Amino acid sequence: MARLILFAAFVAAISVATFLGLWSGQFAARFANEPETAGVGEALIGGPFTLIDQHGATVTEADLLGHWSIVYFGYTFCPDVCPVTLQNVTLALEMLGGRASRVVPYFITVDPWRDTPEVMAEYATYFHAGLKALSGTPEQIAAAAAAFRVYYSPTERPETEDYFVDHTSILYLLGPDGRYVSHFSHTTAVDEIADRLARAL
Repeated sequence: MARLILFAAFVAAISVATFLGLWSGQFAARFANEPETAGVGEALIGGPFTLIDQHGATVTEADLLGHWSIVYFGYTFCPDVCPVTLQNVTLALEMLGGRASRVVPYFITVDPWRDTPEVMAEYATYFHAGLKALSGTPEQIAAAAAAFRVYYSPTERPETEDYFVDHTSILYLLGPDGRYVSHFSHTTAVDEIADRLARAL
C-alpha cells in the first residue's frame, strides 16, 4: 500500500520534477553522447546477457532479435527519473498506434537486491503492457550493464535497505538485428521519442 501511495504522489509531481531537473541528470549528461562518439564505426552497445523477466522466464540477448527494442536500466525504488522515463516510453508507444507492436520496451534493474521478479512484476503494471521487466543476480546485472556500457552504483548490496542507486539514464534503441541504432536521454520529450521511433520503423 505504501508503494502505491508513493507512486500516486510521483505521478502528481511529474511536471515539477522534470522542470527542476532530476537528481541523476549528471550521469545522463556524462554518458548521453558516448555511444555515438565512442569511435569510428558501430557503437559498442549490447552484448551477451542472461536475465529473468517478471514472469520468471529467462531472457537473453537472443530475445531482442526480430523486433525493435527500447532498453532502459533503472530500478523500482527510483524516486523520479525511472518512472518518468518509463512513462514517456509508454506515451510515445501509444502515439505510434498499431506500429507500436513492432517495438518491445525492456526495463533492466540496477538494484538486484530489492528488485525481485515479484517486485518487477508489480512495477511493470504501471507502464506499457508490453514492458519486459528484467532482474537477475548481482553478477548477471553487472554483465548486462557492462554489455550496454551502463554505469551504476552501488555494485554491492548496501548495509541499509534505504538507499539510492545512481545510474546511467539513457534509452537505447536497437534494431531487429539486435544492433544499436540510436539513444534518447531521459529528458527527451515524448513527441520527439515517438517521431524518431516512427521514422526508424
